[in-house]
Amino acid sequence: MRNEMMHRPVIDENILNFLRHQQQPLTGPLKQFEDEVHAQGVPVIPHETVNFFRVLLRILEPQAILEIGTAVGFSAIMMALSTPDTTKITTIDRYDEMIQAAQANFKRFELTQRIELLQGDAVDILPTLKPTYDFIFMDSAKSKYVTFLPRCLELLSKRGILLIDDIFQGGTVLQPLSTIKHRNHGIHKNLNKLFATVFNDPTLISSVLPLGDGLLLVTKK
Repeated sequence: MRNEMMHRPVIDENILNFLRHQQQPLTGPLKQFEDEVHAQGVPVIPHETVNFFRVLLRILEPQAILEIGTAVGFSAIMMALSTPDTTKITTIDRYDEMIQAAQANFKRFELTQRIELLQGDAVDILPTLKPTYDFIFMDSAKSKYVTFLPRCLELLSKRGILLIDDIFQGGTVLQPLSTIKHRNHGIHKNLNKLFATVFNDPTLISSVLPLGDGLLLVTKK
């Protein structure tokens, strides 16, 4: 499960250590879960991103959240525990191993009534969903982000926020394609296409945040 990009910080190491280890910690069962997934090397959002989410979600108080890429369910559980009890979360994943682990974790936290896990490829599932979602978190196949973007914007509420994770690829996304390993060419090309699409769309407002491996925050004008 190891993701090499998680271990290639894009900011000064001292600042990273401060953000990751000195900020307010989680508590209780969620803290225990966070420690478990990090010890196992599961590629979930790092603590600096967790803290950003908790503040942002408290401000937004979204009623409907869509997540693309469930993994073991850590981020969905964190979002559920950071929002009102009335908030519903829909999350999508296509890997059986992750689906089984996530479902077990949703039961562990008694959140099966608030979190719905849709099994399959997001390419097939997104067209079946109905607007609107107040918050959409995209954390799946990086090469497909630009493919998912149009439908996610259709599903996003008027004042909703789309947050896209792991956009820097350890900083390599800014390097010439000739320096990128061949197996990562698709990710490199499509992340840069994503930037061009979002930054040049006059109907969108966006911001890039150097948290974790980079977050792209998008909302509609």
